[in-house]
Amino acid sequence: MTFSAMQSYANFTFPNHLQPRPLLPKTQQLPPFPSNFAKKSNRTGLLALKRLSISSSLQGFNFFDESRDRKPRESLVPCKAYEAHWFQPIQINIEFNEEAREVAAQKLKIGLYFASWWALNVVFNIYNKKVLNAFPFPWLTSTLCLATGSLIMLVCWATKITEAPKTDLNFWKALLPVAVAHTIGHVAATMSMSKVAVSFSHIIKSGEPAFSVLVSRFFLGQAFPLAVYLSLLPIIGGVALAAANELNFNLTGFIEGMIANLAFVFRNILSKRGMDSVGGVNYYACLSVMSLLILTPFAIAMEGPQIWAAGWDKAVSQIGPNFIWWVAAQTVFYHLYNQVSYMSLNETSPLTFSIGNVIMRRISVIVASILIFRTSVQPSNALGAAIAIFGTFLYSQVDFSIPVLAKK
Repeated sequence: MTFSAMQSYANFTFPNHLQPRPLLPKTQQLPPFPSNFAKKSNRTGLLALKRLSISSSLQGFNFFDESRDRKPRESLVPCKAYEAHWFQPIQINIEFNEEAREVAAQKLKIGLYFASWWALNVVFNIYNKKVLNAFPFPWLTSTLCLATGSLIMLVCWATKITEAPKTDLNFWKALLPVAVAHTIGHVAATMSMSKVAVSFSHIIKSGEPAFSVLVSRFFLGQAFPLAVYLSLLPIIGGVALAAANELNFNLTGFIEGMIANLAFVFRNILSKRGMDSVGGVNYYACLSVMSLLILTPFAIAMEGPQIWAAGWDKAVSQIGPNFIWWVAAQTVFYHLYNQVSYMSLNETSPLTFSIGNVIMRRISVIVASILIFRTSVQPSNALGAAIAIFGTFLYSQVDFSIPVLAKK
């Protein structure tokens, strides 16, 4: 059986108005440049006029006829363009307003204050530990620190470098309990430093927020949200972990460090009322003078000049004349770092000050003391210190985010 098939063809014819036609070039009318453009460009010297020609061909649908696709030379579209000389310098004048300059200057000032504060504190802790290792008399060294600071401020007041505060009897009465707390905290911290390592001493100090919350809660009746109490858990846990694994742990030094934390908390709470009246720097100077008057008779009673003389001769014989410079550096840098810290507090918010105190100051002192004194640090000690410092940072974030009315 044979099959046959025939292929059919279909022929379509388009009307004339439907036939594909090539696109003809259209004359483009470009808007002319402003009349004064050439004058301005010549005056500035930044632009130069250059005639450019741009050609463009657009093929149409009739692609079977190649000759119709090509555009004649006359179909080029002239285009006026202007090109800038790349080698001509351009002067740009940026003027900052007065407010922007003040903000930049304020940031630079705060940065210098914080850097000086941290550096001075590191230097003080190093020389403080060196002096206490060679001359273990914390009552005398504490007295010398306050005496040096008081002398510096008296000279500044007498020479008009710093304006003397205007005080009355009520001011000094209100300052008395603050000075008592400051004296106890200063002596206890120095005694703790003489018995434990510098790094561990600052780990103990990082537990101060826990005492702050407890004192405010039970003595002042302040109520805190749950987040504040939860932030104390890593602080307490970190200090406990570091203390449990401290190689040179000293129970007496640990207790003295905790007493210093408690005393400084009372000092900070009591000093909030009188600081605004005379300013931070003068307030600390007055505090140093009164603390010196309180501490001097107790230092003489606890240690005495005879013990000091014997210990001094022994330290000089072992260390040499450099020991005198150590004592001078210890006392001077103690006052300078405290004064700069109060200056920083006057220029920043409490939150910024707390973060700078918790993060950078503690870490810089701990790291510097470990490197200089070659303190042996166990991994658990480092972990405990990190947890305690991180907990203190969380406390500062939560505590300062509480509205003021909620803390009253």
